[in-house]
Amino acid sequence: MTFWITAIGLTLITAVFLLLALLRGRAGEISPAAFDLQVYRDQLAEVDRDLARGVISAEDADRVRTEVSRRILAADAQVQAEQSGTARRDPRPMFTGLALGLLMIGGSFFAYEKLGNPGYPDLALQDRIEAARDSLENRPSQATFEAQLPPQDTVEADPEFLKLITELRAAVKDRPDDLRGHELLARNEATLQNYKAAYQAQARVILLKDSNATSFDYTQLADLMIRAAQGYVSPEADAALRDALERDPNNGFARYYLGLMLSQNGRPDITFRMWRDLLETGPEAAPWIAPVRARIDDMAWFAGIDYTQPAPRGPSAEDIEAAEELSTEDRSEMINAMVAGLADRLANEGGTPEEWAQLISAYGVLGDLDKAQIVWDDAKSTFSAAPDALATIAKAARSAGLAE
Repeated sequence: MTFWITAIGLTLITAVFLLLALLRGRAGEISPAAFDLQVYRDQLAEVDRDLARGVISAEDADRVRTEVSRRILAADAQVQAEQSGTARRDPRPMFTGLALGLLMIGGSFFAYEKLGNPGYPDLALQDRIEAARDSLENRPSQATFEAQLPPQDTVEADPEFLKLITELRAAVKDRPDDLRGHELLARNEATLQNYKAAYQAQARVILLKDSNATSFDYTQLADLMIRAAQGYVSPEADAALRDALERDPNNGFARYYLGLMLSQNGRPDITFRMWRDLLETGPEAAPWIAPVRARIDDMAWFAGIDYTQPAPRGPSAEDIEAAEELSTEDRSEMINAMVAGLADRLANEGGTPEEWAQLISAYGVLGDLDKAQIVWDDAKSTFSAAPDALATIAKAARSAGLAE
């Protein structure tokens, strides 16, 4: 209510000042009658000068004096009436001012109805925090939220593939302790976008693995739940994410989804801090970086923070060394994705000499000297007119073992 009282009061005050300005006119403005009176007096003086020069006759001078004197009397009467306040004011400024005031008030309400949030209550910061906590504690469960969603479209698949999935479902049903079967079922149900069946199979995987369940297993469970709920992070998905972080505090997927959950429950400030850390630590090719980049500006705005995203970067030596902790297959996939992303961006958008040097160094670390040589040849053509930039890239080429 305080908001509406303040908004209406400010609008009315502004409208009143505009109306007064219209009624008062410009400061120091001479009324039309006073201006006419001055003109007529000048005309009388001009008649006397013309008569003295012999330009007009005495009869014409008398006739002109009579007419001008009549006009002077009328103008003087008008001036006296304006000064005494008995003259009839022009109503147009009044009507214009009233119309402008109504337009401002009506336009303000209309704009707020379209762009604002009329139903949002006036809350102090602590009240908003309490409201967010209440929303978090009382949000719908996975099953409740799914029940209110419209049915998802089915994915068209090859009939032979569907036949195999049907057989897999039957086999897993007959062998409920078949870990490999449930893993395959979770993966293939997700491929068909049967996310509920997929996360149910993944939950069975975790149950069968027991203490051997990994952070990735719990993250996959949460991801399938969130997909089934079309982006909503339920309490059950939240619990799976926290289990994932308990096993790996640096799990980027889990941290991204927890930030999403907090943004859905009135805490964009915490979401912003979590996503900023993810964005600034990378690696750039990590699958959560793209959605963070797409939404972090909104989180910063809601949190009231002036933030500029760091420019995308390619894989550094530290990124590649960090990948050594992954399995051989995962490490190769991550590094190749990062390098391919940088190579694609430089080919399509260009980049700084440091980024070209970084790409050559990355290919050198991977042992792919043929691609490193291609990049070096392109760089020599691209930076032929910039010897300082070319020198930076040449240093990376020499370190990678390329011939200049």
